[in-house]
Amino acid sequence: MIDGPTACEFCGSNRLRKLGEDVTRTLEVVPRQWKVIETIREKFSCRDCEKISQAPFHAIARGWAGPSLLAMIVFEKFGQHQPLNRQAERYALEGVPIALSTMADAVGSVCASLNPLLRLVEAHVMAAERLHADDSVLQKHAGRMIEMI
Repeated sequence: MIDGPTACEFCGSNRLRKLGEDVTRTLEVVPRQWKVIETIREKFSCRDCEKISQAPFHAIARGWAGPSLLAMIVFEKFGQHQPLNRQAERYALEGVPIALSTMADAVGSVCASLNPLLRLVEAHVMAAERLHADDSVLQKHAGRMIEMI
């Protein structure tokens, strides 16, 4: 809310009376925020076998990226068809340089982690009596698709 005038801009009088208000909507963008989150995980040593136990933390073993960053990278790659090299360039411009090979490794790890889910969805879909699809996509590979079915 912007404070109203305290005096008339024409005559200088301070005897103003409120008539109402106007609401103006402005679409604005807040740049993406990058942050490093430090998490403390306690380690424990077994007094019997001398092995060290610690709770896993990242979605990918020995990973560096949080789940939101991984989801963003994978969604931009597969959902928005944004190549990893363009993503890496954009992140570097935002002050977060991530090597292309590191991003590629992360995408591969996410795909490997999601593979069991993919197999369950595939089994569910293929168990149907009929498969319905948009034939405009199938026209390019119609012969191959018919062979698969």
